[in-house]
Amino acid sequence: MPGETWIAAKEVEYFGAGSTLPFDADQTAYPKPFSQAARGDYEFMALLDPDHSYARSAQDGGDLYSAVVTVRGINPADTAPVKLVINRLTPMRPKPADTETVKLVEFVSPMLSKFWGRPITMRAGVVLPPDYAASAAEKYPAVYTVHGFGGDHTSAWRAGPGIVKNIAEGRQFPMVHVFLDASFSTGHHVFADSVNNGPWGRALTEELIPHLEKQFRLIPKTSARFLTGHSSGGWSTMWLEVNYPAVFGGTWSTSPDPVDLHSFTGIDVTPGSTQNAYRNKAGGPLNLVRMNGKEVASFEQFAKAEQVEGEYGGQIASFEWVWSPKGPGGRPMKLFDRETGEQDPFVQRAWEKYDIRKIVETNWVTLGPKLLGKVHLVVGSEDTFHLEEAAILFCGFLKSKGREDACEVVPGRDHMNLYQKYTTYPDGLQIRIDKEMRASFEKNQKR
Repeated sequence: MPGETWIAAKEVEYFGAGSTLPFDADQTAYPKPFSQAARGDYEFMALLDPDHSYARSAQDGGDLYSAVVTVRGINPADTAPVKLVINRLTPMRPKPADTETVKLVEFVSPMLSKFWGRPITMRAGVVLPPDYAASAAEKYPAVYTVHGFGGDHTSAWRAGPGIVKNIAEGRQFPMVHVFLDASFSTGHHVFADSVNNGPWGRALTEELIPHLEKQFRLIPKTSARFLTGHSSGGWSTMWLEVNYPAVFGGTWSTSPDPVDLHSFTGIDVTPGSTQNAYRNKAGGPLNLVRMNGKEVASFEQFAKAEQVEGEYGGQIASFEWVWSPKGPGGRPMKLFDRETGEQDPFVQRAWEKYDIRKIVETNWVTLGPKLLGKVHLVVGSEDTFHLEEAAILFCGFLKSKGREDACEVVPGRDHMNLYQKYTTYPDGLQIRIDKEMRASFEKNQKR
């Protein structure tokens, strides 16, 4: 949790072999300048993050680091320098290799490359049914899965064997499972078109999906394209269904990031709101993380720790890279002041364009019929990050329009255990989602 480890950071323009870099642990530090820490024993380590990915994925391939040095009985307010030697390299993660049933796809997007002025590669891990090679003429429906924050397409190699086994044993429907990659240097791009990240939604629907349908004998019909994802992937898939109902035949979004911005993890960030991002209505800390019914970390703690961990790519900054206007320096504008928690009304208005509940409600006359039977949202009543609050607001609107069956709030479940067996899904949530996708596909095939 934020605050358990003291961290400090510094931007380094050049660091060559044999260089010495003075480092002041009081500057850009969390939870406080290190000189304010208590006297005691401390362990120190230095890490050099060349690609600014630490805020997104912590220590990863290419990062250089030192050994951990233990110093006992020091007074942080008055201590001699601690020497750390950066002489170790974190190995790069190898590119996943194709197997008989799991294939890597790398596609250079013309749209995104034009936006960024350099080649931008979209990636996916594709899990094929066990009889795919033997049935050369068979075409399949596809499930597009979007991972949560910190993940990527390589989850296909972990989940693939289980999916193939379940299909072979008749527990899952023969479909091609496409694990999309939504990771980016700025965080999680959620497949939403953005002035900062580029046209990821259009690139997916107009470029990558047609490419995949040609390469893997996928049925090129709305009724044969399904979406599912958890957390940031849950928001991504809900966004894609709402914005591209003619492309996708349904979304099964679980524990999605805020789908109603009246509760951005407990903060009202809609235009006109003056709520402070760090304080609740009673003036106490606004909590972000809870475990076993106990609040364990505040939004302010996470925001300020993220500021130190990296200039961009963190969970909170990731939203700003997608939803915020571009600022004077080329970076996205911040929704709230990181020191005070005060919101920026101009940014609030820009974020409104990404408020899924607002979009659906405003366009209900034309959009409602297109989403009939396509929206499925499941969330735990005790979500670890309070995401059930926005989900309940969104689901309340759907219920008012006669769509009671679009949502399920599972009592007592949180962000991490939602998929475990429950009364309404005795075989696990993943199997229930598969059965509902199959029923939707077969129903539409009969028409």
